[in-house]
Amino acid sequence: MADYHFVYKDVEGASTQWDDIQRKLGNLPPKPPAFKPPPFEPAPDPDSAPKDKSWVDAKTEDELAELEDDLDDDRFLEEYRKKRLAEMKEAAKVSKYGSVMQISGSDFVREVSQAPQDVWVVVFLYKEGSPECGLLLRCLDELAIKYPATKFVKIISTECIPNYPDRNLPTLLVYHNGAVKANYVGLHSFGRRCTPEGVALVLCKSDPVLNDGQSGSEQAVLEGIRRQFIEKVVTEHEDEDEGGSSSD
Repeated sequence: MADYHFVYKDVEGASTQWDDIQRKLGNLPPKPPAFKPPPFEPAPDPDSAPKDKSWVDAKTEDELAELEDDLDDDRFLEEYRKKRLAEMKEAAKVSKYGSVMQISGSDFVREVSQAPQDVWVVVFLYKEGSPECGLLLRCLDELAIKYPATKFVKIISTECIPNYPDRNLPTLLVYHNGAVKANYVGLHSFGRRCTPEGVALVLCKSDPVLNDGQSGSEQAVLEGIRRQFIEKVVTEHEDEDEGGSSSD
Protein backbone atom coordinates (compact mmCIF):
# COMPACT_ATOMS: atom_id res chain seq x y z
CA MET A 1 0.00 0.00 0.00
CA ALA A 2 1.44 3.33 -1.10
CA ASP A 3 2.30 5.95 1.46
CA TYR A 4 0.30 9.13 1.26
CA HIS A 5 1.75 12.40 2.44
CA PHE A 6 -0.55 15.25 3.32
CA VAL A 7 0.88 18.76 3.14
CA TYR A 8 -1.11 21.31 5.06
CA LYS A 9 -0.93 24.88 3.70
CA ASP A 10 -1.33 27.93 5.89
CA VAL A 11 -3.11 31.13 4.91
CA GLU A 12 -2.08 32.75 1.67
CA GLY A 13 1.33 34.37 1.94
CA ALA A 14 2.32 32.61 5.18
CA SER A 15 5.13 30.06 5.30
CA THR A 16 4.67 26.54 6.68
CA GLN A 17 7.33 24.35 8.24
CA TRP A 18 7.26 22.17 5.14
CA ASP A 19 7.94 25.21 2.89
CA ASP A 20 10.86 26.21 5.08
CA ILE A 21 12.42 22.75 4.77
CA GLN A 22 11.96 22.73 0.99
CA ARG A 23 13.56 26.17 0.69
CA LYS A 24 16.59 24.96 2.65
CA LEU A 25 16.89 22.04 0.25
CA GLY A 26 16.60 24.37 -2.74
CA ASN A 27 13.36 22.86 -3.96
CA LEU A 28 11.41 26.12 -3.61
CA PRO A 29 12.34 29.69 -4.56
CA PRO A 30 13.12 32.15 -1.76
CA LYS A 31 10.13 33.42 0.10
CA PRO A 32 8.87 36.76 -1.30
CA PRO A 33 8.94 39.64 1.15
CA ALA A 34 5.78 40.17 3.13
CA PHE A 35 3.43 42.80 1.72
CA LYS A 36 3.55 46.09 3.56
CA PRO A 37 1.03 48.79 2.67
CA PRO A 38 2.49 52.27 2.17
CA PRO A 39 2.32 54.48 5.23
CA PHE A 40 -0.79 56.61 5.42
CA GLU A 41 -0.28 60.25 4.55
CA PRO A 42 -3.17 62.70 4.77
CA ALA A 43 -3.93 64.81 1.71
CA PRO A 44 -2.08 68.13 1.76
CA ASP A 45 -4.07 71.00 3.17
CA PRO A 46 -3.70 74.13 0.99
CA ASP A 47 -4.40 76.35 3.97
CA SER A 48 -1.45 74.87 5.88
CA ALA A 49 1.10 75.60 3.11
CA PRO A 50 3.69 78.25 3.99
CA LYS A 51 2.54 81.64 2.80
CA ASP A 52 5.34 83.39 0.92
CA LYS A 53 5.85 85.09 -2.47
CA SER A 54 5.76 81.75 -4.33
CA TRP A 55 2.44 80.96 -2.63
CA VAL A 56 1.02 84.25 -3.91
CA ASP A 57 2.50 83.70 -7.40
CA ALA A 58 0.66 80.39 -7.70
CA LYS A 59 -2.74 82.08 -7.30
CA THR A 60 -5.00 83.08 -10.18
CA GLU A 61 -6.39 86.59 -10.54
CA ASP A 62 -9.75 85.54 -9.04
CA GLU A 63 -8.04 83.77 -6.13
CA LEU A 64 -5.92 86.84 -5.39
CA ALA A 65 -9.02 89.02 -5.34
CA GLU A 66 -10.66 86.66 -2.81
CA LEU A 67 -7.63 86.93 -0.50
CA GLU A 68 -8.21 90.63 0.14
CA ASP A 69 -9.35 90.11 3.74
CA ASP A 70 -7.20 87.05 4.52
CA LEU A 71 -3.77 88.68 4.57
CA ASP A 72 -4.47 91.65 6.81
CA ASP A 73 -2.08 90.25 9.45
CA ASP A 74 0.81 89.99 6.97
CA ARG A 75 1.56 93.43 5.59
CA PHE A 76 4.32 92.22 3.25
CA LEU A 77 2.16 89.55 1.59
CA GLU A 78 -0.80 91.91 1.33
CA GLU A 79 1.33 94.48 -0.49
CA TYR A 80 2.77 91.77 -2.73
CA ARG A 81 -0.74 90.46 -3.43
CA LYS A 82 -1.83 93.93 -4.59
CA LYS A 83 1.25 94.22 -6.79
CA ARG A 84 0.68 90.81 -8.42
CA LEU A 85 -3.01 91.57 -8.96
CA ALA A 86 -2.15 94.86 -10.69
CA GLU A 87 0.44 93.10 -12.87
CA MET A 88 -2.03 90.41 -13.90
CA LYS A 89 -4.71 92.96 -14.77
CA GLU A 90 -2.22 94.94 -16.86
CA ALA A 91 -1.05 91.77 -18.62
CA ALA A 92 -4.65 90.82 -19.38
CA LYS A 93 -5.25 94.26 -20.89
CA VAL A 94 -2.13 94.02 -23.03
CA SER A 95 -2.92 90.55 -24.32
CA LYS A 96 -6.37 91.78 -25.40
CA TYR A 97 -4.97 92.96 -28.74
CA GLY A 98 -1.88 91.88 -30.70
CA SER A 99 -3.30 91.56 -34.24
CA VAL A 100 -5.12 93.62 -36.87
CA MET A 101 -8.79 92.81 -36.29
CA GLN A 102 -11.27 92.82 -39.16
CA ILE A 103 -14.41 94.86 -38.45
CA SER A 104 -17.50 95.85 -40.44
CA GLY A 105 -19.39 99.12 -40.62
CA SER A 106 -21.79 97.99 -37.90
CA ASP A 107 -18.84 97.26 -35.57
CA PHE A 108 -17.20 100.68 -35.93
CA VAL A 109 -18.87 102.52 -33.05
CA ARG A 110 -18.34 99.67 -30.57
CA GLU A 111 -14.76 98.80 -31.57
CA VAL A 112 -13.43 102.29 -32.34
CA SER A 113 -15.55 105.17 -30.99
CA GLN A 114 -16.33 103.35 -27.74
CA ALA A 115 -12.88 101.82 -27.18
CA PRO A 116 -11.43 102.24 -23.63
CA GLN A 117 -10.27 105.79 -22.95
CA ASP A 118 -6.63 104.85 -22.41
CA VAL A 119 -6.39 102.89 -25.68
CA TRP A 120 -5.21 104.30 -29.01
CA VAL A 121 -6.99 102.81 -32.04
CA VAL A 122 -5.42 102.65 -35.51
CA VAL A 123 -8.06 102.15 -38.22
CA PHE A 124 -6.86 100.81 -41.59
CA LEU A 125 -9.11 101.64 -44.57
CA TYR A 126 -8.35 99.34 -47.50
CA LYS A 127 -9.61 97.58 -50.60
CA GLU A 128 -9.07 93.94 -51.49
CA GLY A 129 -6.54 93.35 -54.28
CA SER A 130 -4.69 96.66 -53.88
CA PRO A 131 -0.89 96.14 -53.80
CA GLU A 132 -0.40 99.39 -51.84
CA CYS A 133 -2.95 98.28 -49.22
CA GLY A 134 -1.27 94.88 -48.99
CA LEU A 135 2.13 96.47 -48.34
CA LEU A 136 0.83 98.71 -45.55
CA LEU A 137 -1.15 95.84 -44.01
CA ARG A 138 2.03 93.76 -43.70
CA CYS A 139 3.62 96.62 -41.77
CA LEU A 140 0.58 96.95 -39.50
CA ASP A 141 0.55 93.20 -38.82
CA GLU A 142 4.11 93.46 -37.49
CA LEU A 143 3.36 96.57 -35.43
CA ALA A 144 0.23 95.02 -33.92
CA ILE A 145 2.34 92.16 -32.55
CA LYS A 146 5.10 94.45 -31.28
CA TYR A 147 2.68 96.95 -29.66
CA PRO A 148 -0.21 94.83 -28.30
CA ALA A 149 -1.55 97.60 -26.04
CA THR A 150 -2.50 99.60 -29.16
CA LYS A 151 -5.64 98.45 -30.94
CA PHE A 152 -5.39 97.87 -34.70
CA VAL A 153 -8.49 97.30 -36.82
CA LYS A 154 -9.08 97.09 -40.57
CA ILE A 155 -12.25 97.85 -42.51
CA ILE A 156 -13.12 97.99 -46.20
CA SER A 157 -13.07 101.68 -47.06
CA THR A 158 -16.61 101.98 -48.45
CA GLU A 159 -18.05 100.23 -45.38
CA CYS A 160 -16.49 102.91 -43.23
CA ILE A 161 -17.07 105.93 -45.50
CA PRO A 162 -19.59 105.48 -48.36
CA ASN A 163 -18.16 106.32 -51.81
CA TYR A 164 -14.65 106.74 -50.38
CA PRO A 165 -12.32 107.18 -53.40
CA ASP A 166 -9.93 104.32 -54.17
CA ARG A 167 -7.24 106.88 -55.04
CA ASN A 168 -7.03 107.76 -51.32
CA LEU A 169 -6.15 104.22 -50.31
CA PRO A 170 -4.58 103.04 -48.18
CA THR A 171 -5.71 105.36 -45.38
CA LEU A 172 -5.02 105.26 -41.66
CA LEU A 173 -7.24 106.96 -39.08
CA VAL A 174 -5.99 107.35 -35.52
CA TYR A 175 -8.60 107.51 -32.73
CA HIS A 176 -8.29 108.28 -29.03
CA ASN A 177 -11.14 108.82 -26.59
CA GLY A 178 -13.63 108.51 -29.43
CA ALA A 179 -12.14 111.35 -31.52
CA VAL A 180 -9.94 111.39 -34.65
CA LYS A 181 -6.45 112.55 -33.72
CA ALA A 182 -4.71 112.04 -37.08
CA ASN A 183 -5.23 110.69 -40.58
CA TYR A 184 -2.77 109.55 -43.23
CA VAL A 185 -3.98 109.31 -46.82
CA GLY A 186 -2.03 107.29 -49.37
CA LEU A 187 1.10 105.16 -49.14
CA HIS A 188 3.36 108.19 -49.73
CA SER A 189 2.49 109.37 -46.19
CA PHE A 190 4.95 106.78 -44.88
CA GLY A 191 8.02 107.68 -46.93
CA ARG A 192 9.77 106.36 -49.99
CA ARG A 193 9.93 102.88 -48.53
CA CYS A 194 6.98 101.71 -46.47
CA THR A 195 8.51 99.76 -43.58
CA PRO A 196 7.14 98.89 -40.12
CA GLU A 197 9.76 101.18 -38.56
CA GLY A 198 8.79 104.08 -40.83
CA VAL A 199 5.07 103.60 -40.21
CA ALA A 200 5.71 103.48 -36.44
CA LEU A 201 7.68 106.74 -36.57
CA VAL A 202 4.92 108.51 -38.53
CA LEU A 203 2.18 107.26 -36.21
CA CYS A 204 4.04 108.58 -33.14
CA LYS A 205 5.17 111.87 -34.67
CA SER A 206 2.67 113.98 -32.71
CA ASP A 207 1.12 111.54 -30.20
CA PRO A 208 2.30 108.39 -28.39
CA VAL A 209 0.00 106.15 -30.45
CA LEU A 210 1.98 102.93 -30.09
CA ASN A 211 2.22 101.16 -26.74
CA ASP A 212 3.90 97.83 -26.03
CA GLY A 213 2.49 97.66 -22.51
CA GLN A 214 5.91 96.84 -21.04
CA SER A 215 8.29 99.77 -21.43
CA GLY A 216 6.79 101.61 -18.48
CA SER A 217 6.49 105.05 -20.06
CA GLU A 218 5.45 106.67 -23.33
CA GLN A 219 8.88 108.27 -23.66
CA ALA A 220 10.60 104.89 -23.46
CA VAL A 221 8.39 103.57 -26.28
CA LEU A 222 9.06 106.64 -28.44
CA GLU A 223 12.81 106.37 -27.91
CA GLY A 224 12.68 102.71 -28.90
CA ILE A 225 10.74 103.54 -32.09
CA ARG A 226 13.25 106.25 -33.08
CA ARG A 227 16.17 103.91 -32.42
CA GLN A 228 14.63 101.14 -34.53
CA PHE A 229 13.95 103.58 -37.37
CA ILE A 230 17.54 104.85 -37.38
CA GLU A 231 18.92 101.32 -37.29
CA LYS A 232 16.69 100.38 -40.24
CA VAL A 233 17.85 103.38 -42.32
CA VAL A 234 21.51 102.66 -41.56
CA THR A 235 21.09 99.00 -42.52
CA GLU A 236 19.41 99.94 -45.83
CA HIS A 237 22.23 102.36 -46.71
CA GLU A 238 24.84 99.72 -45.90
CA ASP A 239 23.05 97.22 -48.14
CA GLU A 240 22.91 99.80 -50.97
CA ASP A 241 26.62 100.56 -50.60
CA GLU A 242 27.52 96.87 -50.68
CA GLY A 243 25.36 96.38 -53.75
CA GLY A 244 27.03 99.31 -55.54
CA SER A 245 30.53 98.10 -54.68
CA SER A 246 29.87 94.60 -55.98
CA SER A 247 28.66 95.92 -59.35
CA ASP A 248 31.82 98.01 -59.96
